[in-house]
Amino acid sequence: MMKNILLIICVLCLSGTLIQCKKSDPVEPKKDPPVEETPALPVGPTTTVALAGNAYVTSTVPADEIITSTGLANWNNSNTITSTYFRVNRTGKLTVHLKAKVAPAGNSSTIKVTVNGTAFNVNLSGADSKTYAVGSVNIQQIGYVKIDLQGVSKTGVYFGDVSDIILSDYVGASNVVYANDASNYYWSRRGPSVHMGYTAPAGTNTEWFYNELTVPVGEDKIGSYFMSNGFSEGYCGIQVNSSTERRVLFSVWDPSQGKTTLVKKGTNVVDNTFGGEGTGGQSYLVFNWKAGTTYKFLTQGKPDGQGNTLYSSWFYNPDQAAWVFIATWKRPNTNTYLTGLHSFLENFIDNNGYMGRKVLINNQWVRSSAGVWTEITAGRFTCDATGSNNQRLDFAGGVENGHFYLKNGGYFSNYVNPNASFTRTATGQQPTVDLTTLP
Repeated sequence: MMKNILLIICVLCLSGTLIQCKKSDPVEPKKDPPVEETPALPVGPTTTVALAGNAYVTSTVPADEIITSTGLANWNNSNTITSTYFRVNRTGKLTVHLKAKVAPAGNSSTIKVTVNGTAFNVNLSGADSKTYAVGSVNIQQIGYVKIDLQGVSKTGVYFGDVSDIILSDYVGASNVVYANDASNYYWSRRGPSVHMGYTAPAGTNTEWFYNELTVPVGEDKIGSYFMSNGFSEGYCGIQVNSSTERRVLFSVWDPSQGKTTLVKKGTNVVDNTFGGEGTGGQSYLVFNWKAGTTYKFLTQGKPDGQGNTLYSSWFYNPDQAAWVFIATWKRPNTNTYLTGLHSFLENFIDNNGYMGRKVLINNQWVRSSAGVWTEITAGRFTCDATGSNNQRLDFAGGVENGHFYLKNGGYFSNYVNPNASFTRTATGQQPTVDLTTLP
């Protein structure tokens, strides 16, 4: 009987009827869920850098793309590069996300995000703004970081609208310097203005101010104002107004009561009023000054004895070996000689605020109303609120090769603390101008 039972069991095993005797089926490996296009938000503390105050269209070709109050818009060209800048005060791991959308609904795109030279591709989709993971990099130096955006492919007209760069991990969670005051994004994008102030001899009336200015080759970016002869009520210097026009500019502010008026002007000089950053009288000469060439400036300020002060400025044209008269302005309700002597460097086109510029200023002299010339060798470096409020820290000033210098823009990392004093080496080269024969 036992033999029969064993025989039946063996038969069943051979036929596969008895499940226990059958070899077990292989277990299917568990598949990972598909990766979503919108990963989870960054973990822990973050810093949100708005493109509206910290980004620029930096491609050299003409572009339709613009930076608006909400960030990057009109992004349709794959050749266009948009750059966002911020400064980190730590080294270590930095993780980057971005906030973007692609309109209208149903469209998608792939973009390249380059963080300090490391590139990542990111897929965007959806008309609603979402946070997308970009990737992590190791920051090895304290200073400014640049993030570039460039289109790779798209299904619709636009690659997308990008509003913010979101930073996290050790480096991005804190100690990040960026423009965070939305009411001043225009000024932040222009960049910090920097100044070098000079102190005239005490106990004298400073009637004349002489200065020499050189813009190094390559530092003459469009939108730059290299101001040589500044005083409490006005300023004179050279500008880059466009790719085809440069000017010598001399302006005098209006007083709190009354209007500054033109007394006379030089040949081909344009005069008008100005506004925006205060009001006053403006005069300029279109002149194709050249980077690498030193230009001399001379300004006079003296009371006219009738309750006004007359301000006049000249610059020396080395091509003609002659002093060129710009204008004389009368400022009412003012009774003073020259005070508050200074030079400054600024950018007046916000879209060009990512470009760097530099100027060398040297051989400052003043002449008293009694006719005594005195050389000024001490300067005090300062910056405007964009720098002092930590919106941007790409500014510098001091002494270089015996010259005072000023530098701003370009998001360079090694800034100079403001309110520092510097002394240049005296030249002993008193101006050789004959004041009695000035035009």
